[in-house]
Amino acid sequence: MTTATHLGAQGAQRPTRSRYLIMVMLFITVVINYLDRSNLSIAAPALKDEFGLDTVHEGLILSAFGWTYAAMQIPGGWLVDRVAPRVLYAAALILWSAATFFMGFASSFIVLFVLRLAVGALEAPAYPINNRVVTTWFPEKERATAIGFYTSGQFVGLAFLTPVLAWLQHHYGWHMVFVSTGLLGIVWGVVWFMVYREPRQFKGANAAEIELIQQGGGVVDLEKRVTEKKAPFSWTDLGLVMSQRKLWGVYLGQFCLTSTLWFFLTWFPTYLVKYRGMDFIKSGFLASVPFLAAFVGVLCSGVLSDFLIRRGATVGLARKLPIILGLLISTSMIGANFTDSTPWVIFFLAVAFFGNGLASITWSLVSALAPVRLLGLTGGVFNFVGNLSSICTPIVIGFLVSKDSFAPAIVYVSSLALLGALSYILLVGKVERIEA
Repeated sequence: MTTATHLGAQGAQRPTRSRYLIMVMLFITVVINYLDRSNLSIAAPALKDEFGLDTVHEGLILSAFGWTYAAMQIPGGWLVDRVAPRVLYAAALILWSAATFFMGFASSFIVLFVLRLAVGALEAPAYPINNRVVTTWFPEKERATAIGFYTSGQFVGLAFLTPVLAWLQHHYGWHMVFVSTGLLGIVWGVVWFMVYREPRQFKGANAAEIELIQQGGGVVDLEKRVTEKKAPFSWTDLGLVMSQRKLWGVYLGQFCLTSTLWFFLTWFPTYLVKYRGMDFIKSGFLASVPFLAAFVGVLCSGVLSDFLIRRGATVGLARKLPIILGLLISTSMIGANFTDSTPWVIFFLAVAFFGNGLASITWSLVSALAPVRLLGLTGGVFNFVGNLSSICTPIVIGFLVSKDSFAPAIVYVSSLALLGALSYILLVGKVERIEA
């Protein structure tokens, strides 16, 4: 075969679709990640009775994850820029899942609190790794769909598995909630290490797929760049990603967006059981409805955003429009304060969580705005500021609610959703990559 013929055959090669397998792997990882974040909220009513916790102490234990998760975001992002996802994600998965497993054997509030702190610290690199993997494996026109798909894992997993965990607790006690989710994560950590590779090292990805990714803006050689430039931590780099108005727009917007999420991940089951008078099994099934709505919102968000890109819309419009609309829709949660009807309460919360899902492609803006060599650090700062809500939301709600009323907490979360929309409207501006 002549060189010209060989090149022609290579040019006609159809791109493989290995990137979609990577997307499914990220989806499964996010399902496990969020089960380990939310399992404590499922066990909380039983733990409250067993350990004699009041609402303030309940808020503290629910916030424990957030203290270390937020604190480790910047160090975690720094690690993501230096350690390959295959190794770092596998190690993080196995270690945080082991901490989750041992929570099932905790004998006191202090032991639970310390193990929950460990889970938060060890989960810290997760979403910066997701962002790095998507930036490596997907062209720009597919990236929001990929982010939307794996992000949906946090909702669809909870929608279908929350009733399962509630059933486990009802029949086998709260201990099994942590033991089962911990074992699942340990097994998946081993699978991730065995299967995941970068695009050029992945046997299922052919040259045409790698070229498609690269020509479309995917940074397929990111690991090589990182290996060549393992610079020490630089305060100048941190100053750069902390001083950009555009980035602060997404940082603050993420704090407001995740405040709604953390209400659902922490106080939501207690709200249904204690303040709306539902039994635990019934509340376990009704709690799945808002998560299913959020799942639909996430899928709509990524598909809509990439559709707008393909139709010629600017990256800024295509990425920001679903986010702003979603945050505005989330303010509808306040309607739950004006009804005593269980179906209407679930309706308002489902609509609000649909909006939260619609707004959840915020990582696509990190991919589009962050300096290429500082993707991990930027993602770490973004997740740090955003997940301060994982500390604030459980504690603030614990102080706002009384024995008889949850209404002030609903007002608090709804107001933050409105503030988040204003942050994206007023601060982000034109979406273009920041040069380091």
